[in-house]
Amino acid sequence: MAVIPVKGLEAAKSRLRGAVPEDRHPDLVLAMVRDTAVAVLGAGSVAGLIVVTGDPVVAAVVRELGGEVAPDPGAGLNAALRFGADEVAGPAAHRVVLTGDLPALRPGQLDAALGAARSRSFVPDAAGTGTVLLAVPPGELLDPRFGPGSAAAHRASGATPLPGDWPGFRQDVDTAADLAAVLDLGAGEWTRALLGDLGLSRACTPAACSG
Repeated sequence: MAVIPVKGLEAAKSRLRGAVPEDRHPDLVLAMVRDTAVAVLGAGSVAGLIVVTGDPVVAAVVRELGGEVAPDPGAGLNAALRFGADEVAGPAAHRVVLTGDLPALRPGQLDAALGAARSRSFVPDAAGTGTVLLAVPPGELLDPRFGPGSAAAHRASGATPLPGDWPGFRQDVDTAADLAAVLDLGAGEWTRALLGDLGLSRACTPAACSG
């Protein structure tokens, strides 16, 4: 079972503000969540998706895509992840938590990562300091350490870093430079469409835009 936490659209991705006009910032956040959710739901190794959020717009979109929604407990990112993974999905299941800003993620990349996860494992972000995925087998608690320096924190907690390349998977979007990077890698349909409307999109190669 996969879990993605999503803040309210108005408050999410504050470091990304200015990459698009201010009134379209919530649309950009939602587009990235859509693309991430579509990729996760398209992965053969994922039984389902739980999005932990208090935003009604996000909740409606997730249900439309075929995912489940759980209420945000309101105690921060790691609390939302623990709630979704350990309480809603439950420790009897294989669980994987991801960030919701992975518009260049492809289902095959997620399948490859989960196929390599033999124990509590994580995927570092493109910079190598953050974390885009944490996976845990049945019977173990998630114990998430997301936040600044989370890759080192997850490694110190005993989680195993997964060795795959997966550039689209690793490229989360915190800044305008990150947004440009995912466009080069091949952002998903919703993010490309929004940026195309704003005149900011660019073509990607078939290899980048495919699984």
